[in-house]
Amino acid sequence: MGDRENVAVLGEERPPPAAGAAGAAPAGAPPGTHGGTAAGLLAVPAGLVRTARPRQWVKNLLVLAAPAAAGELDSPRVLAELAAVLVVFVCASSAVYLVNDARDAKADRAHPAKCRRPVASGQVPVAVAYGTGAVLAVLAPAAAALLCNAATAAAVGGYVVLQLAYCMALKQVLVVDLAVVASGFLVRAVAGGFAAGVPLSRWFLVTAGFGALFMVSAKRYSELVALAGLSGETRPLLTSYTPGYLRFVWQLAAGGMVLAYCLWALEGGAPAGGEPVPWRQLSVVPFLLAVLRYAVFADRAGAGSPEDIVLRDRPLLCTALAWTVLYGLAVAGV
Repeated sequence: MGDRENVAVLGEERPPPAAGAAGAAPAGAPPGTHGGTAAGLLAVPAGLVRTARPRQWVKNLLVLAAPAAAGELDSPRVLAELAAVLVVFVCASSAVYLVNDARDAKADRAHPAKCRRPVASGQVPVAVAYGTGAVLAVLAPAAAALLCNAATAAAVGGYVVLQLAYCMALKQVLVVDLAVVASGFLVRAVAGGFAAGVPLSRWFLVTAGFGALFMVSAKRYSELVALAGLSGETRPLLTSYTPGYLRFVWQLAAGGMVLAYCLWALEGGAPAGGEPVPWRQLSVVPFLLAVLRYAVFADRAGAGSPEDIVLRDRPLLCTALAWTVLYGLAVAGV
């Protein structure tokens, strides 16, 4: 109540706290900040961390995909390179989120959930979000060049440029918006391969590309269904899509991903000596089950938060574990 100009208490009116008083916000401070207090001093840094979406950093683990598929995770050098590129992508993705939230602050205030984001709520000033995002956007490719190699730096730089272009303009272009967001997943996988010096299979790239499109289009479908009455105010381009079209896209992408993975699994030849169990081919079974399980959430328009599904759904985690074991046995040549 201390932020209101006049507070009625038992019929009497009290003036607001004097400037500089404990708990009083300074003139011109954004809503929700508390000037001069310990909480106020930490509010902006804490808001910047929240805006960087720590829960979304799990997506950056895709840098491990290509080296893991190639069986290169037992090399200390590769692990060091991957640790570096993982940190770099945390910085790069955080930069994109900061700029995105600063640019979308007005629209987010009309969203039932996004209105609580730090920039939209006023906890983090728009200028601070822009400035921090710009610094991270420059540091990420520079760090990749120093810690990894030129190819990785180019991949990180391309990711930053493409995703910032999405924030500024491409999110308003039909279909292109889906492709750009999906490319962010694919570039992470490619950068991991570049950092580790692992050749990238064409079927690996096709599988990763279709998988990214599957998750992105299922997320958009879920958002469109869940926010049917508000989509025009919060994400204008959603009104240009129809649920039927987005359903078609994620179903097409799911089919393409499964087909590409089957071809990838069949591409691997058997190791020399004996008749080993075809672990790579058997891994198609849990892979298909995982896709079908995720499609249950997509069909119910419940795939708006992919990270929640991936990390919290036990049947999906079990099928993912089964796939990991089978593919690991294939890589080990058991």
